[in-house]
Formats: sequence, C-alpha cells, structure tokens
Amino acid sequence: MIHITRFIGIALLSLSLNNCASLVDRLINRVHLKPPYVVDPDTRRLHQQLLIIDMHADTLLWNRDLLKRSSYGHVDVPRMREAHVGLQFFGVVTAFPLFISMDNNSDRPDVIDQLARMQDWPESTWSSRMGRAVYQAKKLLDRVNASAGGLKMITNRRELEELLEARNRKEPVIGALLSLEGTHALEGKLENLDRLYELGFRIIGLTHFFDTEMAGSVHGKKKYGLTPLGSEMVRRAQSRGMIIDLAHASPKAIDDTLAIVNKPIIISHTGVRATCDSVRNLGDSHIRAIAENGGIIGIGLFKYATCGKSVDDTVRAMRHVANLVGIEHVALGSDFDGSTTVFDASGLTLLTQA
Repeated sequence: MIHITRFIGIALLSLSLNNCASLVDRLINRVHLKPPYVVDPDTRRLHQQLLIIDMHADTLLWNRDLLKRSSYGHVDVPRMREAHVGLQFFGVVTAFPLFISMDNNSDRPDVIDQLARMQDWPESTWSSRMGRAVYQAKKLLDRVNASAGGLKMITNRRELEELLEARNRKEPVIGALLSLEGTHALEGKLENLDRLYELGFRIIGLTHFFDTEMAGSVHGKKKYGLTPLGSEMVRRAQSRGMIIDLAHASPKAIDDTLAIVNKPIIISHTGVRATCDSVRNLGDSHIRAIAENGGIIGIGLFKYATCGKSVDDTVRAMRHVANLVGIEHVALGSDFDGSTTVFDASGLTLLTQA
C-alpha cells in the first residue's frame, strides 16, 4: 500500500467534496491493464478447474460495497466470482505514514487518521487503531451476512472444509479470511489479540511500514527483531490457532520469529530479491528458511514486489520460489486495493495464462 501518500494532498484539498475519499481510492487503486481481460479458451477452462486463492487485499479500507461491482478499485464479489476466486484474504490496514519511504519510517503523521474522517467512519476509529480494526472486521461481517450465502467467513478448519466441498459442487461461494496488517493495532495490549480473535481475525502481521512494540519493520527506523512482548504475542497467537504473517517484517524479526514458531508462517504479499532487488523482498536464505518451516510466500502484482508492470514479472518471481524450494511454497498475494496492480480481480485468468 505504497501509493497512498502520493495523492493524499489532493484529497486533503478536496475535503469539502463528498467524493474526496473515492477520489483517493480511484487514484491509488489503478491498474496497468484495463478490463475486459481476454484469454484463450483452454486457459479459461483450466482456470475454472482451479481453486483460486489470493493472500492479500486491502479492500476493507475503502467505502465501496463489497457485494456490488464497482467501476474502480480491484476487488468485489462480482469481479471475484468472474475470476473464479474461492478464497480471499482481507488485510486490515489501521495506520500508514504520511511521509513514506521504503526504509526509514516512523508512525506519525498517520494518514489513516484523515482517511477515517474523510470516509465518515465512526468516531471510535478516528484516533484508535484498534477501533479501526474492529470497524473493518464488522464491515466484512455485515457484507457476509448480507450476501445470502455468496460470501462466507472462514474462522476454522471445519468452515474451510465446508467451503472446499461447496466449491467442488460448483457453488459460487467465496471464502473470506481476516488478516491484521501490523500489530500496532493491538495498541501494546495482548488482551486486544483475544478481542480480534473473537471478531474473526485468523492471521496477524507483525508489522507494516514502521517499527512496533512487537517487532521491527523492514521499512522502519531501527528494524529490530522480535521484542519480548512480540515473542509473547507470537506464542499467544499460535496457541489460538492464528497464522503469523511476516510481510513487511525486518530480516531480524523474520529470523527471530522462525526460531520460536511451532507452526508454518506466511509472507502474505512480497517479492524476491533474485528478480527485484528491493528492501521489502526476500533473499534466497529467507525463502529457504520459510520453506523449511512449511510456510507459504505470496507474490504480489505490484511494482515494488516485482520491479515491473506486467503479469510476467509476477510469474518470474513465482517461478524463482518454485525452482528454489518447490511449488507448494509459492502463492499469490496481489495487494489488490492497496496499490496500483497489473489488473483487477477479474483479470486473474491472465495469471493462469502466463
């Protein structure tokens, strides 16, 4: 979600306009390739036989109705259904630095302070990062309840198995899995982890674009590893059955986490340094360590992950992971609705074709 500060000045100048938040959304969440997306018949038939899973989208940050097709942005149920998506991970963004860099950020000023107000979110979200996580989780649950079975919240293995059975029966249900992007939303209180669990969060990212009380970010000022509080949080989360997401984590935080976890972790959305030498991307040693842990690496559809603007750039990174440690450790982590991407959700057939 790197482009938000490029356009925030425009939006702030437009605060008197009712559509200022949608203007920010339109400017940030663009595509390099515009729909409709055409693939050959053989690719489409193959795509329809697959279980399509995307490990990261920031859609809940925006005020679009998830159940209605939008003319902008990347993700909604109609477009996911068109692309045969079976399971979507929804990242919950609660803070983002206004003056962004790839490797030297603090948490203030926080652009989400303004975005929450611009989108007329409840007052409980204006200054509370925890409040923003709660609000976005409830927003997803509301859309699940209004979907007449078209969207299903996934919170345990049984619900996942039921989703897979429904997909095998060709039912157009889509699973939704809640993921917290950064432990800053816990506001330093481990009891907040239990509250988020009760709201349906099953994935927790240690960091986003700045260091937290729990762990250092690769984009932070100090880039330290797990703190004692962070180690306790990781163990507590895993004991609840939550998955640890190391996207945006510092190299030291990745090492520290892998040293104490007893279950596989994920990197929900990233790239690899072998094809795109960016500070946010994984080197081969970390790819091997994550694979040894049984973890999964989601490759993005955005230029900061792939150093390119085409689907081939994403595929090149995916192939590197597959060749290095096996295809079972590579996945898709689009970063839809958090950046400009190659295409929107309806274009995922292009990835299958590539």
